[in-house]
Amino acid sequence: MRRLLAPVLALIALAVAACGGDAADAAGTTVVATTTQAADLARNVAGERAATVGIIPPDADPHEYELRPRDVQAIAEATLVIRSGGDLDEWLEEALDAAGDPDAETLTLIDHVDADEQADPHWWHDPRNAVRAVRAIERALAAGDRANAGAYARNAERYIGEIEALDGRIAACMEKIPAGERKLVTTHDSLGYLADRYGIEVVGAVIPSRSTRGQASAGETARLVETIRREGVRTVFTESSLSAEVEEAIARDAGVALGEPLYADTLGRAGTPGGTYLDALAHNAQALAAGFTGRPDACDLGA
Repeated sequence: MRRLLAPVLALIALAVAACGGDAADAAGTTVVATTTQAADLARNVAGERAATVGIIPPDADPHEYELRPRDVQAIAEATLVIRSGGDLDEWLEEALDAAGDPDAETLTLIDHVDADEQADPHWWHDPRNAVRAVRAIERALAAGDRANAGAYARNAERYIGEIEALDGRIAACMEKIPAGERKLVTTHDSLGYLADRYGIEVVGAVIPSRSTRGQASAGETARLVETIRREGVRTVFTESSLSAEVEEAIARDAGVALGEPLYADTLGRAGTPGGTYLDALAHNAQALAAGFTGRPDACDLGA
């Protein structure tokens, strides 16, 4: 994320003040969530009892996202602000300042999940963390809107059931694939939680960083090609929000397949295979299984 300069923030703050507070004056609870994953989890808990606004749009790289005036206005009018946490949305503090120190409570989801020692911000790739996040969202919504606490609790329990059921099906699918075939190479180090959850070995990444802002050197790329060959990796996976040019070249040089794009940092637009958190989780599992085994039907996640 390129940090905003003070003059830009000042202009945004002036724009927010000029826009007025129509949404803030409306009745009801408004939730503003930073990332696509956080927004989707929040929508499932809030249901029709609260409006949920996502700041980062689908298919956008959150590492490179820059605030717009309407984002700051949404934060200024929010009842509850939900951030994913880590460097994916570290700009939120500046946005809160630009919004004029709003009264909204702020919930940071990474503080309520089982984060690794490096505080990798991609925690949602382990569905058990998504369950923890859902419970935290339910508690925050109920605390600010006690009249609808029962509805939030029911929504959360229903959604948790769906997450846990899909998690179980993915685990069963991965267990059928020999451990020696579960070898992952993707664009950047974003799938560590998924790998830990399902017994996948992360062999390497095109960008050896948890952020897409990094860049691999020619030497690192050459070593990755050698590693792919040595480890018997079948497939190099791309990511939905990024260009696949480098991955295509690496796969070609290594003599391996190029896998379906994974929803790593962002969800897709409505109607795409990654339009919701559950859709993206299922799509990623099926794409990985196909890439690991060379069989398109290697993972059947039917209910």
